[in-house]
Amino acid sequence: MKVFCGRTNPTTGSVEWLEEDEHYDYHQEIARSSYADMLHDKDRNMKYYQGIRAAVSRVKDRGQKALVLDIGTGTGLLSMMAVTAGADFCYAVEVFKPMADAAVKIVEKNGFSDKIKVINKHSTEVTIGSDGDMPCRANILITELFDTELIGEGALPSYEHAHRHLVQENCEAVPHRATVYAQLVESRKMWSWNKLFPIRVQTSLGEQVIVPPLELERCPGAPSVYDIQLNQVSPTDFTVLSDVLPMFSVDFSKQVSTSASCHCRHFEPLASGQAQVVLSWWDIEMDPEGKIRCTMAPFWAHSNPEELQWRDHWMQCVYFLPQEEPVVQGSAVCLVAHHDDYCVWYSLQRTSPEKNERVHPVRPVCDCQAHLLWTRPRFGEINDQDRTDQYIQALRTVLKPDSVCLCVSDGSLLSMLAYHLGAEQVFTVENSAASHRLMKKIFKANHLEDKINVIEKRPELLAPADLEGKKVSLFLGEPFFTTSLLPWHNLYFWYVRTAVAQHLGPGATVMPQAASLHTVVVEFKDLWRIRSPCGDCEGFDVHIMDDMIKHALDFRESKEAEPHPLWEYPCRSLSEPQQILTFDFRQPVPSQPIRSEGTIKLRRPGRSHGAVLWMEYHLTPDITVSTGLVKPTEDKGDCCWNPHCKQAVYFFNTTLDPSVPSDSSRTVSYTVEFHPHTGDITMDFTLPDV
Repeated sequence: MKVFCGRTNPTTGSVEWLEEDEHYDYHQEIARSSYADMLHDKDRNMKYYQGIRAAVSRVKDRGQKALVLDIGTGTGLLSMMAVTAGADFCYAVEVFKPMADAAVKIVEKNGFSDKIKVINKHSTEVTIGSDGDMPCRANILITELFDTELIGEGALPSYEHAHRHLVQENCEAVPHRATVYAQLVESRKMWSWNKLFPIRVQTSLGEQVIVPPLELERCPGAPSVYDIQLNQVSPTDFTVLSDVLPMFSVDFSKQVSTSASCHCRHFEPLASGQAQVVLSWWDIEMDPEGKIRCTMAPFWAHSNPEELQWRDHWMQCVYFLPQEEPVVQGSAVCLVAHHDDYCVWYSLQRTSPEKNERVHPVRPVCDCQAHLLWTRPRFGEINDQDRTDQYIQALRTVLKPDSVCLCVSDGSLLSMLAYHLGAEQVFTVENSAASHRLMKKIFKANHLEDKINVIEKRPELLAPADLEGKKVSLFLGEPFFTTSLLPWHNLYFWYVRTAVAQHLGPGATVMPQAASLHTVVVEFKDLWRIRSPCGDCEGFDVHIMDDMIKHALDFRESKEAEPHPLWEYPCRSLSEPQQILTFDFRQPVPSQPIRSEGTIKLRRPGRSHGAVLWMEYHLTPDITVSTGLVKPTEDKGDCCWNPHCKQAVYFFNTTLDPSVPSDSSRTVSYTVEFHPHTGDITMDFTLPDV
C-alpha cells in the first residue's frame, strides 16, 4: 500500500506530496538507528553479560526461580544472555513493532523461544495475571533505556512504573545503579555555542561593534543538553575549574521517582576563572558491589584511557550555566544538578540550595528566541570572527556607495555588515515570525532598527512594494537556512535568486557568486561501525538484525548521503579533495540537470569506508568559504573539518564489514547529478575492484 506524504523541499522551498511505502517511517527509523553501534559496543555488552550472570546467580542462590523482565529488549540480546546465564524465563518488552518482530525471529534462531516471550508493548501497558502478559511479577529487572543524558529517553518513568506494577520488591536490577558526574570548566569555545559575542567590523569610520541585545545576554538559554564526542575537544579549549564531582546516583533495584529534584556538591575551585560550562557523563554499575562498571568518562577522567570504548549511542554532555559567574580558587561554591523526569540542568550557587532563593526546580526557559532558532553549531558559526572577516573582506570588494542590498539567509548578521560597510539601503528577509522578532531585537540593540528593513515573508513572494520600488544591486547570503540538513540544501539560495530576478537591477552582483560540491574518499577511525554488520554478538547470532538494517538501507538510504559533524569523528583522507559539481549563482537555476562522472584516485593505503561531500561558496573570485575541509590534509591524511557544519557521508557498504578483506582498488568511480526540478543531488560511488 502507498501513502502520500507532504514535505517542504529544503532546497527548492516548495511543498511536495510524495508517494511513499506505508512502512517508509519504519525503514527510516531502522536505517538511521544506533542498533548496530550498540551491538558493536563490546564494553557495554560484556559488562551487561557479567552483571546478568551475577544477578541470576544471586537469585538462584536464594533458592528462587529467576524470572526476568527485559524492558526495551531491542534484538533480545540481553534476554538471551539471561537465559544462557540460567534464568528460568524472560519477558522481553519492545514497543517498536519492527524491532519486536525481529527480536522474535532472533530469539527463535538462537533456540530460546521456549524461554523468552517477546511482548510488543510499551512497558507501562504490560499486564500481570493469569490472563495478562506476565503471570506474576519478575524478580530480575534488566533495562537499556539510557541516552547520553541518562534519563532523556524516559528511563525514570519506566523504572517508576516497573517497580510499582511489574517487579517484586527488592528485585535484582541490571544495571544496579547509575551515577552522574560533572566537571565545571571555563571555555570560550564552548561558551560561543550558547551566547552571541560582540562582532567587530573595521569600517571607513573606524571600528564598529555589533553587540547582542541585553535580553539575549540575560537569557538562561535552552535546557536541552548538547551531546558531543567530548574526546574530540582539545584540552587546550577549556580550563578545568573543579575536580570531577559525583552529582547524584539512581538505585534501579529500588523504587525510582520521577519527581523533580536537585543535588548540591560543594567544592573549592581548582583555579580562578569564569564558570561557564558543565561537562557531564555517567557510569552504570551492573552489580550492587560496583565491581562491574561501564563508564562514559572522557579520556582525561577515565581510569584506563587505553581501554576507552568508542561509542556513538552514548556520548558526553555539555551544559551551559544560565550565566557565566566568576569563581575564585579555594573559595567554596556549590554546583547544583537539577532534574525532572526527562531533563537535567545545572546552576552554580554560593550557598547551599536550601538557603538560596535563586534555586528554582523548574527548568530554565529561553525567552530571547535565539536558543530556539539557532543550534549550538550555528551560535559558534556566527561567533567565528575569522569567518566573519572573510565576508567583510568580500563585501568590501562588491559594495558601492549606492548599493541596495537584499540579504537572504536565516538569522544572518550579513545585513548589518553590509550597512556598516557603506551600503545605501539594506533589506533582509526572515521567513518566520520568531526569526523576524529576534533580528528586530538585534537591530534595535545596535540602533539599526530604522536603518535595515526586515521583511517577514518567503523570499519567493517578494513584491516591488516590499523593496520600496527599488531595484537590488547586491543580492547576498551566507547562505544558511534552518531547514537545511545536507550541505547542498543551502542551494535554496540559488532558487531564491532565480525567483527574485525581476527585482535585480541591471548588472546586479550576487554574493556568493558561485558554489562547488567537493568530495574526498576517507577511512574512518570509528564512525564506520554505525553501518557495519555485526554477525555474532557475544556468541549470539544477530544476522537477522544485520539483514533488517540492510533492507532498510536498501529501501533508500544506501544510495543517499547522511549528515555528520565530522570534527567529532576522526578520519584519514585516502584521496585528494576533488571538485565534482559547480553552481553559478550569477545565472538562474538551469532547466537541465548538471551531471558529473569521473574517477577518484586513491593516494594512500587504507580501507575506503566512504566519500565525504561538502559545499564551498565562492564569495568572490578570490574568497571562498568552505563547509568541509578547512585546511589541506596532512601527510598522513588526517582531516580538519569545519566545526560549525555537518558534512555529508556516503558509505561504501562493501567495505564496512571488517571480516571482508580491505579493498585493493586504487580508484573510485562516481556519478553525481543535480536535478533542478527537485533540488536533489543523486550519487553513486563504486569500487571497481571489490
